[in-house]
This record gives sequence, C-alpha cells and structure tokens, in this order.
Amino acid sequence: MSFDTVLVANRGEIALRIIEACRELGLRSIAVYSEADEAMPYLQLADGAVCIGPAEASKSYLNPAAIISVAELVEAGAIHPGYGFLSESPHFVEICEEHGIRFIGPTKESMRIVGDKTVARECVAQAGVPVLPGGVAPKKPDDVVAMAEQIGYPVLVKSVFGGGGRGLRWAENADDILAALASAPAEAKAASGEAGLYLEKAVPNPRHVEVQILADDRGRAVALGERDCSIQRRHQKLIEESPAPRLDAGLRARLHRAALASVHAVNYSNAGTVEFVVSAEGEFYFIEMNARIQVEHSVTEVACRLNLVKEQIRIAAGATIPLEFEALQPRGHTIECRLNAEDPSRGFLPSTGTVHIEELPGGNGIRLDTALYDGMVVTPHYDSLLAKLIAWGEDREEARAKMETALRRFRVSGVATTRDLALRIVAHPAFRDADLSTTFLERHGLA
Repeated sequence: MSFDTVLVANRGEIALRIIEACRELGLRSIAVYSEADEAMPYLQLADGAVCIGPAEASKSYLNPAAIISVAELVEAGAIHPGYGFLSESPHFVEICEEHGIRFIGPTKESMRIVGDKTVARECVAQAGVPVLPGGVAPKKPDDVVAMAEQIGYPVLVKSVFGGGGRGLRWAENADDILAALASAPAEAKAASGEAGLYLEKAVPNPRHVEVQILADDRGRAVALGERDCSIQRRHQKLIEESPAPRLDAGLRARLHRAALASVHAVNYSNAGTVEFVVSAEGEFYFIEMNARIQVEHSVTEVACRLNLVKEQIRIAAGATIPLEFEALQPRGHTIECRLNAEDPSRGFLPSTGTVHIEELPGGNGIRLDTALYDGMVVTPHYDSLLAKLIAWGEDREEARAKMETALRRFRVSGVATTRDLALRIVAHPAFRDADLSTTFLERHGLA
C-alpha cells in the first residue's frame, strides 16, 4: 500500500464498511463525526475518531477545510468519501491533491465529465453507447417548449448536475414543460448548486438497470454484473436485485459492453456505476454514470463474492484489477431492500425519534448493513436510510422468500419506517413474476 492511514469522511453504515475494510487490509482508519453522531458505536471500531463540527452537514461532513485539517493532523495518506456528501465533488478531489492526500475514487477530470450529464451523454455517444434524443434546455420558456415538441412527448426535464431524481419532471405537453420550469431549477440548485436543466426523450414504463464497474489506473476495467433498480418511488430506489431478471443473454452482454465503453470514454478509474433505462421492447439507453461507490453496492458484493470497498482502496493504492475478475458474474440471486426512517402514510415524510430495536434479522443468506443501535436518536440532519437488508438465494424465488421472512423480523419502534411497504412489494404477485418497471408502485396502487 502507498498509504497506511485512511480517513473515513462519512457516517453511518458506509463509514462502518470502510472501517471494516481498512482493518481487513491492515490499514489504520480514522473516523470523523459530527456532534450529532458522537455516540455511534462504529467510532469505537476505528483506530481513532475526531469531531469535525456541529450536526449540520454543511458545517461537518460537507466542510472540506475541517476534513483536510483532521487528515493532516492524523497523517492520513488517503481519504475515503463513501457515498453522498463530498464523494462526487471534483473540487474536494483537487483539495486532496493539493495536500498530497490520495482521494479514494475517480480523478477530478473524469468526475467533472460524468457530473455534467450533458457532457457525459456526448462522451458515451461518441463511443457508440445509445443515448436518448435531448440536449441542454434553452433560456427562454418558449424555446424549451419548441425543443420538447421537436424531441417528441413525453419528455423528461432533468437537472444537468443533479442526481437521485432531484429536479426531474415528466412532461406530456407544453403545460407540463412550463410547470417544470417553474419548480425544477430551484430543486436542482438546492441539490447540486446548479440550476441548469436539459431535456431528454422519456421512455414509457421502463426498467432501470445499472452495471457495476471497477477500473484501475492502467486502463483495465471489468463489469461485475448488473442490478435491476426499477422499484422506485419518485425516482428514489427502494429495492435492487442482481442479476436483473428477464434479460436475455444478448441484451445483458450488450449492456455490459456499453458500460465498459462508457468507462473508457471518460477515462474512469476506481468503482463506479453506469445506469441505463431499458424499454419494453428491449432497447437500452445510457442515462448517467455515478462516480462513487453506490448505496446498492452490497447487492453486487453478495452476488459476486467481492468486497468492493476493499477493491476501491486497493485500486487507489495502485493495484491492478486481477484477471480473474473478468469472469466474475452474479451467482444465484440477490435482493436488497432499503429501509428508511420515513412514514408512507404521511407522504413519506422523514421520521425522527429514538430507535428501540425489538428484533433484527439474520441467518443463512441474510446480510444487514446498518449502523443502528438500540437507543439511537434519528435526527433530521441526514439521509433517512436506516438499514439495507440483503437476501441471497439459489434462485430468485428463494431470495424473495428469504427477504419476506427477514423483513418480518426487522422490528424497530420509535420511528416510522418503510418496512411494511417493502413487505407489500416483495409479496405482490407482480413482483413474484418479475414484472418490473419504474412505475411499479403506481401501477399496483402501492405509491
């Protein structure tokens, strides 16, 4: 390793994963935490922990100066950003470089390319990857309407720099376009700091399929299977699974090749994900690339028997991807449910309070990624994700049945959760039949 100490610049379950990976690699880990997280048990598992500020993320986990100061204080040779917060900030990568600290992730150059959705589209299109008709939205509303009509309805209005569905609107006509222009820019700016929008041809009732990739600094890249992330609410993923069901071998191979072509087109390194929509006719189109480890990386880890966080650290330290990784594909079937502190009966409002654990699932084929502990206070300051529950089976139905049982055993009180919604989804006949699309909840009255 070219460094012996890693600063963990995140919180919750991903911070715990990084600390565990460092320990397995024989590296020293130093965790940072806000005042709101000072009681988190994982801080005791790290080799050291330093408070970086108050509960507000802007004054702690999103404060580059505080994080770099701690990194220099503890002589960290590398920083792992996890997901969210500063993980996709090319400016933060640049700051790390200026201080001689290795950022565990892609370069600032490739991060800038994939961070601008319109530039990313152009790059991958030049590499032969299918993209949907679209482009940057003009300044004048009338021109935007004209552009939408030229593309052909339905059209998506999307944030140039945002992600996770923020700033995204579906438009069936000119009135929808004008309504989107009245609200989407502010939402996009709140999420990414930029209000820029672009238009893209919408695919009705699509599936959302993404390919996990690893790439090293020498140009080697591998596709580690794909995940179906179609079960969503307002473009926020709820359930992921691998391999994606109902994909024929030819379509699967084309998706993997397109993902690798996208990686090479932007000179990408480290872990990342290339996302596509797949139409009912079996056509697929690039939508974006995520320059970080994703929340749903656990699905691929279980399916492919890899520790992606460890591989991230190895690549950052200069290691090449082993040749045998090219043969790694998902075995059996893996399903993941995200369990959030949200109240579905109140429009999925975030829920806060003190968590009391009554029972947590475990056993053969069950993995629970969480930083939960009995008595933990859920605050309004951070993402509502409480836990990721992952079930593995020899086939999809076995994984689904295990997931249903495991969800019943995930019993906590003190905050509202999305557990019951997840149960209704995995028990639904359409889910059993793998009849998946991004409109699954709406089509079956579960939204």
